[in-house]
Amino acid sequence: MTGPLDLTLLNAAEPSAYSATLAPLFEGAPRFLSHLAAGRPDPDWPSLFIRARTIAHAMSEVERIELINAHPRLGAPPEAVSSLSFREQGYDREPPAGARTVAAELDRLNAAYEARFGFRYCVYVAGRSRAALLPEMAASLEADREPEMRRALDAVIDIAAARWSIMSGPG
Repeated sequence: MTGPLDLTLLNAAEPSAYSATLAPLFEGAPRFLSHLAAGRPDPDWPSLFIRARTIAHAMSEVERIELINAHPRLGAPPEAVSSLSFREQGYDREPPAGARTVAAELDRLNAAYEARFGFRYCVYVAGRSRAALLPEMAASLEADREPEMRRALDAVIDIAAARWSIMSGPG
C-alpha cells in the first residue's frame, strides 16, 4: 500500500482485494479484515477506523487475540517484523547504549505478560524508544485481563490509523 487510497474504490473492491489492501495497517489479521470487509461501505477514513474499533471489541475472544497477536512482540528480532513495525520500533535508527539490557528486559516482560494474559503486549509506540516503554509495560502486568485486552485492541486501531495517516501523506 503506497500513497493515498481512494476509499470509493476500496469500498467497491472484492473482499480479498479490500483485505489485502488494508492488511499492512492491521498486520494482516485475517478474520478481523474479513469482518471489516463485510461491513462496508465507509463514508470516510475516520468512519472506517471507528467501525474497526467497534468490530475489534465485538469479536470473539479467539478473534480478538488473533488481531492482537498479529502484531510482533515489542522488541522482536528485526527480521521477524513487518516493514512498518520495523520503522515504528526504531530498528532503522542506531541502537542506543544499553540496547542489550533493554532487549533482555523486553524478553522477560513479554514472557511474563503473555503468561499472565494469553496474548501479546501491544502498544502504540508513537516514536518512543523501547527503553521508554519498559515502565508502562511493567505496570501493565498489574492490570486486570479484560481492561488490558481492551487497551491492546485500542492500540491496534491507533497503530492502524497512524500508519494510514503517514502513508496517505499531507492533505
